[in-house]
Amino acid sequence: MRSGVRIARLFGISIFIDWSWLLIFLLVTWNLASSVFPSLHPAWSTALNWGMGILASGLFFASVLAHELAHSLMAGARGLPVRRITLFIFGGISNIEREPPSPATEFLVTIVGPATSIVLGVVFSVLGSALAGGPLTPGTVGAVLAQLSPLPTLLLWLGPINIVLGLFNLIPGFPLDGGRVLRSVLWAMSGNLRRATRWATGVGQAVAWLFIFGGVAMIFGFELPYFGSGLIGGLWLAVIGWFLNNAAVQSYEHVVVEDMLEGIPVARLMQANAPVVRPDIPISTLVDDFLMKTDERGFAVVEGDRLVGMVCLEDVRAVPRAQWET
Repeated sequence: MRSGVRIARLFGISIFIDWSWLLIFLLVTWNLASSVFPSLHPAWSTALNWGMGILASGLFFASVLAHELAHSLMAGARGLPVRRITLFIFGGISNIEREPPSPATEFLVTIVGPATSIVLGVVFSVLGSALAGGPLTPGTVGAVLAQLSPLPTLLLWLGPINIVLGLFNLIPGFPLDGGRVLRSVLWAMSGNLRRATRWATGVGQAVAWLFIFGGVAMIFGFELPYFGSGLIGGLWLAVIGWFLNNAAVQSYEHVVVEDMLEGIPVARLMQANAPVVRPDIPISTLVDDFLMKTDERGFAVVEGDRLVGMVCLEDVRAVPRAQWET
């Protein structure tokens, strides 16, 4: 994922926000400000609900960033360079530049992310419960929450949502964290990264299709445990499944390509003696003597022994035919 706007740089890693992140940030904020907080605290003003919604959303995505930073810092400690983290509609992604060299490295780099989310969730929950006067029970949670001030309410929302985030990522659906943990185990057992990736991808696609079918069932009124039913929830679950399926296939293809190219020098794949053109020839000569006589669609422009640019078929098409001679 290369799109996005850079917002910060932490520990030598650039932090980017993809445009799709704005959509999920607004949706989470709107849900909190218009539904969750008003139902818990009817006496809160509209301004307080929206202020808390914005703050809670910001802290939640800061938690997502902490999850990804944990992956990235562990990867760096194990010799895997990470140059950027991108927050997008489905959370975040650390752009680790190459596959891990061993099952142990993959396991450590992967497991530290969900562990960070779960630890954050426990810390937030404990702090919120302490401010609320003690642990909440199912029978008293509604009455207690209605009496809480903004800070414990915020902490008691952030706690469970981070625990859910950590546990969700442990679902064995490659390339989710759980799928990568599964691949590390299969890799250690088989000794073959490509085979382990194929097996983990199969499990990931099965999980993805369960999400898709579950989402469709929710749209048609079926109620799933923990997910409920309804159009919006069903569509969201189906979209997550579709995304996971595509990501699993692409991840496997990436490993296959790396496996095929391992040990092959660049010299075997590059084109030696690539055709070049001088910068002083007219476009008509370029077309007649180069484009029409070869299969090439782009040429290096060389003056003496110095590369000064590139010229491509698209450049020729941008110039009117009457000007080709000049």
